[in-house]
Amino acid sequence: MSDATDQPKKERFAPKETVSLNPPKDDPIDREYLAKCDGTNADYPTLVAIKGDVFDVSGKETYAPGKGYHVFAGKEPNRALGLSSLKPEDCISDYSQLSEKETQVLNDWHTFFSKRYNIVGRLQSDGASNL
Repeated sequence: MSDATDQPKKERFAPKETVSLNPPKDDPIDREYLAKCDGTNADYPTLVAIKGDVFDVSGKETYAPGKGYHVFAGKEPNRALGLSSLKPEDCISDYSQLSEKETQVLNDWHTFFSKRYNIVGRLQSDGASNL
């Protein structure tokens, strides 16, 4: 894609209000820790992983228990995001079966999150978290 093509998309995903974000971190976060960060325990942040990047969505009401996007909290819901699905069974990391269009939707979600939420680490396929 050319920069001219990307510009409207960048503007489309820009937050309405300025968001001050910290530099992205690449601290390793394992799936066991991520699962604890589902918004049900005040001792843990609320996290959502997309394509390996782990976003801190703590304090955002839409990810709280009982709210629409809580299904994504504590998970890497790549497939669900690509499918625009809120079904728990679609909240899996593997997105290899998504169509090109669905993969673009997933990429758009990643862009949306990256403009609004701090990246606090990278999801590890195995190994220990340093958090």
